Amino acid sequence: MTDKSDSAFRTISEAAEEIGVPAHVLRFWETRFNQLQPLKRAGGRRYYRPADMALLRQIRALLHDSGMTIRGAQLALAGKATAPAEALLPAEIAPPAPPAAPAPVSPNHAIDRQALISIRNRLAAALAA
Repeated sequence: MTDKSDSAFRTISEAAEEIGVPAHVLRFWETRFNQLQPLKRAGGRRYYRPADMALLRQIRALLHDSGMTIRGAQLALAGKATAPAEALLPAEIAPPAPPAAPAPVSPNHAIDRQALISIRNRLAAALAA
């Protein structure tokens, strides 16, 4: 933590240290969260205002503490209460998609049971040899 007051602007390295993520993560978040727009001075140097710091803390809490995906955090920050729950969960714990229904078999593609039995028997004989 720095000795700066809460109302002071922070550089990217100060903001990253305070939030607890590397500076490149803050740059990445800028590309994904339109709300995050730090003040940029000559030479592209970023300065994070107190409102930016509050938003960074909120993004970090959604992504790291709550385990949301980027898309889920975007929806949460945008206030989309109707977002599907799957979008808010990390991909590895999101519920799987329901299995697709089997395609109906048309009469032109009827299965010849005797042909299948014959193929099975020939395969078994070939494997046994």
